[in-house]
Amino acid sequence: MVYFHNTYAIIELIEGAESYDCFKHFKIITGVLNIGEVYVILLRNFGKNRVDEWFKGRNFEIVEITPETITEATYFRYMNRKKDLSITDCVGYIISLKTNLKFLTCDKEFQNMENVEFVK
Repeated sequence: MVYFHNTYAIIELIEGAESYDCFKHFKIITGVLNIGEVYVILLRNFGKNRVDEWFKGRNFEIVEITPETITEATYFRYMNRKKDLSITDCVGYIISLKTNLKFLTCDKEFQNMENVEFVK
């Protein structure tokens, strides 16, 4: 199985959450928006020097975001507006569908959706 890692899946891996142990050997495939979110979350917790050092040792595979992906994700978010999904997660979810990657997340709003690997 190959996964698209959303922001909090990456954070869970970084923090060593036991529930994510089985995913720690997978290549981290994600989007540039997720990388930005991960960076700012880590920045708040650890400071710029430590975060920059951590990022130097990582090899993420970044999936391209096209204008079509943005419009599809925005429509998906609109259709699911009662769930209050972030645009970053919606973009990641649409990318996962288009690239046959399973969407790896701990976001409960995605728990029962198609093509989602929900891990608490």
